[in-house]
Amino acid sequence: MKDWPFVASWSGGKDSALAYYRALKTGGISKRIWTMLEADEERSKSHALPPEVLHAQADRIGVPFMTRGADWEEYETQFLDAMKECVDAGIPYGVFGDIDLEDHLHWVKETCAKVGMEAIHPLWMEPRRKLLEEFVHEGFEAYIVVVNTKMMPSKFIGRKFTIELMDELEALGIDSCGESGEFHTIVVDGPIFSSRVPIVFGMQHERNGYLFLNVELENGM
Repeated sequence: MKDWPFVASWSGGKDSALAYYRALKTGGISKRIWTMLEADEERSKSHALPPEVLHAQADRIGVPFMTRGADWEEYETQFLDAMKECVDAGIPYGVFGDIDLEDHLHWVKETCAKVGMEAIHPLWMEPRRKLLEEFVHEGFEAYIVVVNTKMMPSKFIGRKFTIELMDELEALGIDSCGESGEFHTIVVDGPIFSSRVPIVFGMQHERNGYLFLNVELENGM
């Protein structure tokens, strides 16, 4: 497939960044990235990133950025609304960062199909460790910003995502991909960005068994 226009689901983390990168390498033409925010639209789902940081990522990717806000009850409705907007704008493909969770893959494909969009999964069923090593070796820079403290120690918050970190996690029996929600990351540099996203880390706070690291733009940039 060549020159296929797509919108990419964008969490701001490593899996969505690598899926986006691979889509470009296989002939995709990026038209938009989009992120689902919490209902109050102050933070993104799961990764808890503020909109200004997500906008800074999109600016350095160089494509339009769109969002929707929803609680979990309204998630599918807002998802469909966003994808329909893209299809209506002539963007028939959606790129997603799923790796090997069958239930979520089926949900994404079936939900996209409701509005005539085809879901593309560039990372699907590849070995997790292989994907992670590709991510690092291609020059991406990422940090852990959310830790599920029921599944891994809180000391890993703020750590840079490296091969050494993967080894350390795996030695503790922790999935270094975080595919079951052990942790979430933010990507601040890599081959899809025109320049590094200038972030600073702030306070940490815990909620419902998750430790979050506040992320802000440096000097409000």
